[in-house]
Amino acid sequence: MTQLMPPGIFLIDAIGPFFRGCEGRRINWSKIPFTRLVTTGPEREAQWNGIREDLRTFTREVAAAGFTAVTLDDLAHLAAHALHDEETSGRIAVLREEFAVLFGIIRDAGLELYLTSDVLPVSPGVEASIGDDREKLERFYQELVDGLLRDFPQIAGIVLRIGESDGVDVKDPLRTRLHVRNAKETNRLLHDLLPVFEKHGRTLILRTWTVGAHRIGDLIWHRRTLADALKGVDSPAFILSMKYGESDFFRYLPLNRAFFRTPHRKIVELQARREYEGAGEFPSFIGWDCEQYARELQGDANLAGISVWCQTGGWHRFRRLAFLETDDRDFWLRLNTCVALRIFRHRESVEDAVAHVVGVEKAPAVLELLRHSETVVKELHYIGEFASQKLFFRRVRIPPLLHVYWDCLFINHAVRKVLRHFVTDPERALREGEAAYALFPRMIELARAADLPVADIEHWRDFCHLVRLARRYYFLPFEPELAERIRASKKAYKKTWPSERRQRYRIKVNFEPFKVKRQTLGWLSSLLLRRQRGYRLIDHVFTLNLLGLIFRLFRPGKSKAVPKFLRKSAMGVETLFR
Repeated sequence: MTQLMPPGIFLIDAIGPFFRGCEGRRINWSKIPFTRLVTTGPEREAQWNGIREDLRTFTREVAAAGFTAVTLDDLAHLAAHALHDEETSGRIAVLREEFAVLFGIIRDAGLELYLTSDVLPVSPGVEASIGDDREKLERFYQELVDGLLRDFPQIAGIVLRIGESDGVDVKDPLRTRLHVRNAKETNRLLHDLLPVFEKHGRTLILRTWTVGAHRIGDLIWHRRTLADALKGVDSPAFILSMKYGESDFFRYLPLNRAFFRTPHRKIVELQARREYEGAGEFPSFIGWDCEQYARELQGDANLAGISVWCQTGGWHRFRRLAFLETDDRDFWLRLNTCVALRIFRHRESVEDAVAHVVGVEKAPAVLELLRHSETVVKELHYIGEFASQKLFFRRVRIPPLLHVYWDCLFINHAVRKVLRHFVTDPERALREGEAAYALFPRMIELARAADLPVADIEHWRDFCHLVRLARRYYFLPFEPELAERIRASKKAYKKTWPSERRQRYRIKVNFEPFKVKRQTLGWLSSLLLRRQRGYRLIDHVFTLNLLGLIFRLFRPGKSKAVPKFLRKSAMGVETLFR
């Protein structure tokens, strides 16, 4: 197993306490929902007392598990500056006061604290004073960082995001924007910031994840972009943080080889609360993937530690809070989190790590359940042949899971056509899905034997019944009887699992014909998608440049023809074309 360079950094996100009582059908889990934090009136004390109590519980639990540090959001809402307008400054002052107490709770638990930061946050006052002057904006950001590190010695460092900003659903007057556009600008930013971190004796952790916007959008996988961004960066205050694969937190992704291409200290990012695989509603186990990545990282990766996401990620209605539930509702989250930590920190096998978490007596039943759940996720949620393909569009690697996304299952003709284009052996896909679904009776039996949340498996079974019907629709000749069965099963699923009882998946059914011929789809696929990391001539001429210009001119991303989840969540589909 991997031997981490001492002192190992074992990070975990600590944003869960801020979501207690969070309302809304769909929640943005990308960062703390600052707009719902009360800063005036009698409700302030009650809300912040609850946050403090939850944070005490959380930090006590994760420290006992073996984590050494937590991350919290974010620099923008805690860094004071003279350019902020009066209203923003007043709100920041209250948040600084409340967060100072939270920082003390974290310190008392024996944990270090890292704050996240997007580049670049602006307020109405900053926009009025600076506008789009890049040099002044960057000087403003350096002053924010310097002031925050000076004012809060409790902060061990900052986790920098340069490839993401606030989602389109965020209405906070203090917002972040995509500022860094290419490797040269990234490199300049790092050289400007690192002396500030060195002066204060803190750590700058740069995340390579991007949503594909601008030329920096391929930072996570393009070796030249990464090399140019890090050119001349040689500081003991610097650490590189990367997701394990070249896309988001999905299955079927090999370890990102960038871990071995730079000499810098690195953190590998893992996700325990799988945002594309139920967000803790069922056992989407990551242990065997972690074991494989840990084994590979025994090479010259210069690994400094891990960062486990136990709460962060996604736009969905599932709302279990890791390490904060009183009735074992967060069991799958805690299991993934603790097993991942033990594999990397203690160099344990999956079997030993699971036994440590659940006990030796329960371990055989739990491990058998987890092996079956691994099969269901990989062979029913995912379609193996499609998921195994390496496909790129512009600067992003296409996700290996298309038909199940966050809290939605899409059963429509467009998905059907796309999957039928890329899957050449539909019979195998159908057989694998049916065989995986047949594992549910045994899984329920094992859950009962091990005293695990049986209702979670039963809900997953009923959802997966719709997934396998969807697969039949995708790959079998269309029959009206199957369409009616899908509609009836959707109705039965909603009746069995009413929203008052538990959060459930949304089933998006539409059998209207997708008005793109199969030949046209094939032509568009060969034009827009590539099966190699490197760019083709057509990409330089059309996909990266002309296509982006066309998209910005006609703005189809604003059209209601585009699914709402693409328009109203994350950063919006138009971000891909910047």
